[in-house]
Amino acid sequence: MIILFFSLIVLASLILGFFVLVQNPKGGGLSGSIAGFNNQFMGVKQTTDVLEKGTWLFACLIGVLCLVSSLFIKGGGATSDTLLQKVNTSAPAQTAPALPAPATPAPTPAP
Repeated sequence: MIILFFSLIVLASLILGFFVLVQNPKGGGLSGSIAGFNNQFMGVKQTTDVLEKGTWLFACLIGVLCLVSSLFIKGGGATSDTLLQKVNTSAPAQTAPALPAPATPAPTPAP
């Protein structure tokens, strides 16, 4: 399920990027550059309004998808006590390596 949400978020982000890049902050954007259709693109008047509404729509859609997808992520809600307990029980206790026995001098032969 999380893969579905991730795919939808990526798709909505790409479409949002398209809407943002098509707009021109000075009002010339898509409406003034498509073969001379002055504020008319495919029968829709006021293209800048359509692009602005699309920008807001996809920005809100991304936000909602991100919030809803967090409900499907497994492993949430762990407290610090349970995390510490998992760490303590999963790793065996390490002990320091034993030191080698000190070397004893070899006995000297008696004369």
